[in-house]
Amino acid sequence: MHIEFRHLRTIKAIHEAGGLARAADQLNITQSALSHQIKGIEDQAGVELFVRRSKPLKLSAAGMRMLAAADAILPQVAALEAEFSGLVKGSTGRLHIAIECHACFEWLFPVLEQFRKAWPEVDVDIRPGLAFDALPALRKEEVDLVVSSDPEDLPETDFTPLFDYEPVFVASAAHPLAQKEVIEAEDFRGETLITYPVDRARLDVFSELLTPAKVEPGSVRQVELTAVILLLVASNRGVAVLPDWVVSQVRYNSDYVTRPLTKTGITKRLYAATRADDTHRPFMAHLIRLAKQEAVKLQRR
Repeated sequence: MHIEFRHLRTIKAIHEAGGLARAADQLNITQSALSHQIKGIEDQAGVELFVRRSKPLKLSAAGMRMLAAADAILPQVAALEAEFSGLVKGSTGRLHIAIECHACFEWLFPVLEQFRKAWPEVDVDIRPGLAFDALPALRKEEVDLVVSSDPEDLPETDFTPLFDYEPVFVASAAHPLAQKEVIEAEDFRGETLITYPVDRARLDVFSELLTPAKVEPGSVRQVELTAVILLLVASNRGVAVLPDWVVSQVRYNSDYVTRPLTKTGITKRLYAATRADDTHRPFMAHLIRLAKQEAVKLQRR
C-alpha cells in the first residue's frame, strides 16, 4: 500500500466539507479527478473508505482510521515544511555556542539579548567550551560557533576576528609591584597568581608570558568569578592577569591598579569559529556583527 500526503489531505477535506463537490473546490481539483483519486486509494487499501449512498458523505470505519492518521501526520508535515522554509530563508535554525574564553560570558550575554529579539525562532544555547574540545565539537556539528583566542588551520572552518585585547597585570595599589611601570615574567616568582579555573595552557599569562620564560608563580589560586578575583586582588591576597576590557567593565573601586605585561605589551585577538557553510547564514552573520559592536562599546568604557 502506497499512501501519499495528498491522499491524507483528500480524506480530511472530504470529511470536513461533507461532500465531493465542496471538497473538490477546497482542493482546487475537479470532482471527477477527486472521485478517481478516492477509487485509487481504496484500491490500494483494499477497503472502502466511505459509506456509499450516505448524505452527507460519511467515512467508514477504515476511513475514520485514515482520518485519524491524517490528523496526526499532516500537522507534523506542515510544521516540518515551515521549519525548512525558515531554514531556506535564514529566519530559523540552531545556534549552540561554546566559549573557550572564560571571561567572555559577561561580554556575550548582552549580545545574545539583542540577538534573541531579532531572531526569536533561532534555538540558542551556550556550552562552556572549557570542559570539552570545542573546535572538534564544532566540526562534528555538536556546536555551531566557538568563541576562541586560539585559531587553528582547520578544513572548512572560518575564524572571523571579533576584537583585539591586551592581557594586563592587576594588583592591589598597596602591592610592591604596583610601583613598577611594566611587569615582566620574573616578577611573578613567589607571587600568588589568581586565575580562572582553566587549564594553564588556555590562560594568556601562561601561554604568552610565563611558560615561554620558564617561570612559575609561587602558587596558583583558581576563582570562578571576575568580581571575586578583583576583590581578592584589591585585598592584596594575590595578583592576576585579565583582559583589559574585563577590568574596565567591572571596575568598582580604585584599590587595584593595572600594568602592561612586558615593555612591548601583549596583544591577543578573539575569534568566532564557525563551519564555513554557516558563516554567512543571515542569523550567524548578524550575531557576529552584534558581537563586534558590543566589543567596541566595551573598549570605549
